[in-house]
Amino acid sequence: MICRLLLMCALSLAICPQAQAMPPPDRLALLRHGVNLTNWLRYPTTLDPASLRAYLSDTAITDLRRAGFGFVRLAVQPEILMDQGGLRPDRADLLLSVIHRLQRAGLGVVIAPHPSAWHLESDPAALTQFWYAVAPVLAGTDPRRTFPEVLNEPVFPQDPAGWGALQAAVAAQIRAALPGHTIILTGQDWGSLSGLLALRPIADPNVVYSLHFYDPAELTALAAYRPGLDTAALARLPFPMNPQACAPMAATTDPATAALIRFVCAMAWDSGKLHAAFAQAGAWGRSNHAALLLGEFGATIRLNPAARLAWLTDVRIAAEHEGIGWALWGYDDGMGFGIPRPPPARPVLNPDLLRALGLAAAPSRDEPVPAAVHQRSGP
Repeated sequence: MICRLLLMCALSLAICPQAQAMPPPDRLALLRHGVNLTNWLRYPTTLDPASLRAYLSDTAITDLRRAGFGFVRLAVQPEILMDQGGLRPDRADLLLSVIHRLQRAGLGVVIAPHPSAWHLESDPAALTQFWYAVAPVLAGTDPRRTFPEVLNEPVFPQDPAGWGALQAAVAAQIRAALPGHTIILTGQDWGSLSGLLALRPIADPNVVYSLHFYDPAELTALAAYRPGLDTAALARLPFPMNPQACAPMAATTDPATAALIRFVCAMAWDSGKLHAAFAQAGAWGRSNHAALLLGEFGATIRLNPAARLAWLTDVRIAAEHEGIGWALWGYDDGMGFGIPRPPPARPVLNPDLLRALGLAAAPSRDEPVPAAVHQRSGP
């Protein structure tokens, strides 16, 4: 019976998406500038309850708001919250405690499940079971500042329709429990731009569509998908890229790395190419009357600083040019700020990285906190 009701709801949400309005403007404004909290509730260094609750200090949270971030995307590993009997009550309390602490500092919170062992293409029940348990827990949170995201980076290779059908059903499930919350949706193919472009939007006015962007991965992740390369040579790659500028700067005696460098240099990634990519996303959003979010982007701290900061700056500008909010990956990850785990009491936010994001360095503790910090956390 539950599956039948979910299917009926999903079908009702799949009608006439072009006729739908967007989420409330104040929620979209909150989703303009964000950062991913990658390891608070995902691959934590310890499962000790007190340590989990205290992973990030109130001062560190407030510094994020002072620096200009409006929201965080909280990576949640379902295995941390769930066991064979369902949602653990103590972990449900932990999740709510984390959300409320972040929101007391004036931050919006995206709750994004990052499973480590799901195989949804063959067994989609894990996703529906997760939200069946977690969505009711979020019912008491502020719908203006709490954003359930259906799933981080669904794969579903060459099957956008299959993922679209599952996502619509889960969105209907979440909506039944959270009628006023804004839901984050995404395309398949790891939530990529191509996945977004292949996605059919649903006819729910209170949703935002997310994409992730790390292109070219040979630059941003030093081709981590291909072990055994000369990563020191890849880390010397420049941005902008062109064959004349980047090939000599990334000289290497490894033939495989040299061939890959020639290949990626020939693609000539520069700000124009980044703007062209985000123009596709912007056009999709406009044609579907859909709000968009760049849920993840980042570049490894092993990349030379000039190229790294230039790429981050240009991606951020390209997204903003299309009216797309963004979230850096991540706060406690080497693709972003690289804050160690567990973070110190008051981590230093790299000022050069903040400038690349168009933000200011966090002020001292005796400077006034932005007004949003003093908002109450309830609806």
